[in-house]
Amino acid sequence: MCPIENHPLRYPLANELHARPFPELRAPSFAAFLAVKQPSDAAGRDRRLDRAHLIDLLDRHGAQHPKPDATHYFGRIGKHMLKWEQHTEFVTYTIFGDGVAERPFDSSVFKVFPEDWLAKAPGLRITSALIRVEVSQDTEVIARKLSDWFVPESLATSAVVDGTAIMAADFRIDSSEHMRMAVFVKEDTSDRRVGRIVQRMCEIETYKSMAMLGLARSRDLGPRMGALDRELTKLMTEMSTALSKSDETLKALLEISAELETLIATSSFRFGATGAYGALVNQRIAVLREERYEGRQTFAEFMMRRFEPSMRTVAATEKRLHEMAERAIRAGNLLRTRVDVERSAQNQELLASMDRRADLQLRLQKTVEGLSVVAISYYAVSLVSYVLYPLTEAAGISKGLGTAIVTPLVVAAVWLLVRRIRKEVE
Repeated sequence: MCPIENHPLRYPLANELHARPFPELRAPSFAAFLAVKQPSDAAGRDRRLDRAHLIDLLDRHGAQHPKPDATHYFGRIGKHMLKWEQHTEFVTYTIFGDGVAERPFDSSVFKVFPEDWLAKAPGLRITSALIRVEVSQDTEVIARKLSDWFVPESLATSAVVDGTAIMAADFRIDSSEHMRMAVFVKEDTSDRRVGRIVQRMCEIETYKSMAMLGLARSRDLGPRMGALDRELTKLMTEMSTALSKSDETLKALLEISAELETLIATSSFRFGATGAYGALVNQRIAVLREERYEGRQTFAEFMMRRFEPSMRTVAATEKRLHEMAERAIRAGNLLRTRVDVERSAQNQELLASMDRRADLQLRLQKTVEGLSVVAISYYAVSLVSYVLYPLTEAAGISKGLGTAIVTPLVVAAVWLLVRRIRKEVE
């Protein structure tokens, strides 16, 4: 043995490639297919309920249980084989049995699933199908059966896998609430190849049904997206007018942008899953290597005419939703710029007004200082005159002349004192 240690996931990942074997079927035989999905948050469901539901069915037949945490199971229940698969959003059950009912697509075949067991399913039926496998016959017999079993207007028929089989389906729900599918195989076709064809048909139907959920979501979003688009266009038109109230418009834009982001967040998983399921449908059809049979439309042509328009609608809805969100963001950015410019202009006006007030205040302050000098000088002159009066009287100077001589000196001294105080304060 190689001395290097294995990664802990090496064997589980390698075994995963071989974990879902194809069934082996020999014509004539049948398959009853059921896909169950929870109506909401299917990806986050409690998967233990899926396993418990499977074990309930196995216990009714005394069959062996799957391994813990298994996502697939293939085993015998009674005289039939059961294939169970757990997917991201849904669970599938397929019963394979030998022989076919005398009446084509007899709903009693589906009774292999007990009614009380179906009623306790942890989810709802997203699709179910009855597949009838017969030995290929001449062209006229096959044409008569296709005409009797299916709706001609929507019937898709192809020769597949190098012409070893002919598969047909009209993708309509019959009176028993099941899809009808038929496979005509050559006698020398291997059991494994027949099983692969039947398995691919089940997968095509399942992935097609899951992908169509995106169309339903698109239709639900349509009216609200239209309303938001009109509101967004109206707000952008108002932005071009000088009379618009920028703050109110910006608030409305932010509300629309928030709602669009919410719609994107709640729809991204469904739209992404729709794209993935749609790709799987086309891939499953491609691997069957279709050839036209008796001039009838192939499965690929049916999907191109009936299925692809729905997928394009979903893609267009997703693109439109993102474009609207980008428009709202761009409009919000433009309006924010406009608001900033308006506020800058208001700030400049406010600063100019403050400058004018400061200038007036300075002038008033200078006026007050002048008046203060006069008032202080007035009282100072009076005080000095009283102090110098005895001296001026002794010198023979009159009181009026003495006051006149002192006044200029006092005023100059007071002015110098006030100016010095103002400089110290500044």
